[in-house]
Amino acid sequence: MNNPLKDKHVILGITGSIAAYKGVDLASKLTQAGAIVDVILTESACKFVSPLSCQSVTGRKAFIETDLWGGEGHVVHVALGHRASLVIIAPASANTLAKLAAGIADNLLTVTVLASSAPLLIAPAMDADMFDKPVTQANVQKLRGYGAVIVGPESGHLASGLVGPGRMTEPLEITNQARFMMSRNGSLAGRKVVVTAGGTSEAIDPVRVITNRSSGKQGYALAQAALDLGADVTLISTTRQLPVPAGARLIEVISAQDMLEAVNQSIAGTDLLIMAAAVADFRPFKVSGQKIKKESGLPVINLEKTVDILKEVAKKREQTGFPRRVIGFAAESESLITNAQKKVKQKQLDLIAANDISSSDAGFEVDTNQVVLLHPDGTSRDLGLRTKMEAAQEILATAAIWFEHS
Repeated sequence: MNNPLKDKHVILGITGSIAAYKGVDLASKLTQAGAIVDVILTESACKFVSPLSCQSVTGRKAFIETDLWGGEGHVVHVALGHRASLVIIAPASANTLAKLAAGIADNLLTVTVLASSAPLLIAPAMDADMFDKPVTQANVQKLRGYGAVIVGPESGHLASGLVGPGRMTEPLEITNQARFMMSRNGSLAGRKVVVTAGGTSEAIDPVRVITNRSSGKQGYALAQAALDLGADVTLISTTRQLPVPAGARLIEVISAQDMLEAVNQSIAGTDLLIMAAAVADFRPFKVSGQKIKKESGLPVINLEKTVDILKEVAKKREQTGFPRRVIGFAAESESLITNAQKKVKQKQLDLIAANDISSSDAGFEVDTNQVVLLHPDGTSRDLGLRTKMEAAQEILATAAIWFEHS
């Protein structure tokens, strides 16, 4: 399965900052994600963490300043820089930012950066006052202008006792950003993909809603799988509990009507729409403006149908030709294949992913799914029990074939 970081050579520079320990954690996460990580520690970084700590999590030599002047000193930085697919500096101190912005190459890390043509990802970490200084802000903007991707810093409590921007972005988020940067040449590069996720909520009153058990996990996995193949992804989501995949454009919605409007606004020029969200079929006919009090007795709530988003998409598709392809989902508790096949025809789908929600290890709220892929011609493929990420990768691999020669 596609993994943009697998076997990619990553240079990770760790500079002199109290956040250097996060650099070690980042080295570990990148390695676990499949990257080949070469760590370079500046002289100041060695005051905070040891080369041995870095070697222990990467399984590879960690480079320090004396390596620049060793027996192979005249080529080590060139070798490191040329084989790098990505260069990350995390944490990046104010001093290192200034050197990079000015093109100063006076240590192993900065001379390696200068010798490399790989994309550069920088995660600054310093005291809030240092980061806010006009010269630091100018250096950040200059580096962005040179093409560097700057992540953070985040606001929070700092080692100085101050509260403000200066905390290094968490290693997992940096890893996800690296994953996005390494995915841009995938088989869906340049393709526009829209994914919906989560279960809609339909208001009864200002407090209560009608909703469902969808967690959004499958939709978020589909968004990540599309990003991993190089797609430009818009994620239309009702959930607030899951981390947004790095690189995705998020549109937050609540109700079925919200989702319909977001989908309509997003599908112009879209290559692929994946409707993984569990959209409510019904909503209260009338929403109470005030909280319904139990002292008023048992309320009667009349329902009406919500709009069928996929049917509306089918109408627009006939008029405009977009989206070029549409994948739907069918969460069923009985007659899985029969019900899913009906939806393929009724909603003019190119593929439907049918899953039996009556199974305890599949469907809502869990991390696994049992999906059957059904095509309009009646052919099908049972993916069996898989993680939702694995199922998403299979679905996107199928979709990628559609666009190979178009």
